[in-house]
Amino acid sequence: MATKLLMPKATAVWLVDNTALTFDQIGALCGLHTLEVKSIADGDSAQGIKGLDPIQTGQLSREQIKEAEADPDSRLTLLEPKVVVPELKKKGPRYTPVSRRQDRPNAILWLVRSHPEMRDSQIIRLVGTTKTTIAAIRDRTHWNSANLQPMDPVTLGICSQIDLDFEVAKAAKYLPQVEEAAVEDGLLPASETQIVEPEFDPQKSEEIDADSVFKNFGSLGGDSDGSDGDSNSNA
Repeated sequence: MATKLLMPKATAVWLVDNTALTFDQIGALCGLHTLEVKSIADGDSAQGIKGLDPIQTGQLSREQIKEAEADPDSRLTLLEPKVVVPELKKKGPRYTPVSRRQDRPNAILWLVRSHPEMRDSQIIRLVGTTKTTIAAIRDRTHWNSANLQPMDPVTLGICSQIDLDFEVAKAAKYLPQVEEAAVEDGLLPASETQIVEPEFDPQKSEEIDADSVFKNFGSLGGDSDGSDGDSNSNA
């Protein structure tokens, strides 16, 4: 693995300010043109850039710099790093074993039905398929759609349960949130549904006149002067 200089221009700023190296030596180390290094020394370029000490980062030693200062024709070389950081490999599409590839459409159908919120890119990561295949299974235009049966990809061994749970949780973020107004359209509170009985007012009951209540009873039993009794006696 080739070793690259960290922040070449910031390193050049530090070497110009703190060493007696020539412009050619600094340019060769930092990958800059000699005139560009000269413009840094004159203050016309790299203004505002803070110098980076290559000795502190472990890319150069103080002895190397002293030897190069004594010999203008020499060139500086970077030290080998003490810790080798492996390069990150880009994660490609998931590999599906040949024995499981025939079950891949069934797994796609299960994901489409069980988790409709999941995006095509997530299904591709889980199953290792293409958008064309997913669209064909959604629209039931797949050549074998009549024989497809939804099957859990974890059960089929196509993906792990951890990967499936991660994608499901990630897809849940895309679901629309339930508005509070929709919840309020449900049951009414008990205070609005209770029947409130009118309160008894003793003052209103005292205002009722007894004569007005009993004055109509005379017509029910005959005249009050005893005419009923006379008629009975005559009979």
